[in-house]
Amino acid sequence: MRELTISNRHPRLRLDRRALARALAHLDAHFRFTPADLPTLSPAARRRAIRHSSLDIRHSDKAPAVPAGSLSVSFLTDPALAKLHADFLDDPTTTDVITFEGDESIGHAGDVCVSVDTALAYSKTHDIPFAEELARYVIHGWLHLAGYDDLQPRKKRRMRAAEDRALKLLRAADLLPPFSLKPRSLTRSRSRSPARSRAVRVS
Repeated sequence: MRELTISNRHPRLRLDRRALARALAHLDAHFRFTPADLPTLSPAARRRAIRHSSLDIRHSDKAPAVPAGSLSVSFLTDPALAKLHADFLDDPTTTDVITFEGDESIGHAGDVCVSVDTALAYSKTHDIPFAEELARYVIHGWLHLAGYDDLQPRKKRRMRAAEDRALKLLRAADLLPPFSLKPRSLTRSRSRSPARSRAVRVS
């Protein structure tokens, strides 16, 4: 059972926390590495895959992807994520996803921070459903915690293929989270309330 903390810090995002928790629980249960993924994974992820496959690399598909432990997912504006980018990676530009690795020894899998604004802009310019693009960002961060990397072309291709497999798993189970946005007029007319973080048990 994984504890999931979900924080919605975007003024327009409509977020079904239970739907997101079900989606991530489904990925925890059913997403697996492929043998072709292994050479591109981080050393820790390869060790985890081999350990969970009884030291037989041919059965890496039996290894859980993301380490056990609590997980947090935060939905942010472009400026908020750009500040994290500057503070922790010395890059003040906007980005889509930032992932912070956890520590298995203390039971924390990691933290995923995604930009709702970037997902919206990309979905509009590429004619992609907003909910699907934002789900891809969450999956992208989740896959970073699993040991995937996108800094080199070969690794980026493997990670993109893994994103597509994860999205396919969620579509097949009808578990894509129904992300949506409030109208701008609605957010302007209401007084801004403090952002809330809620813990959800993922079983």
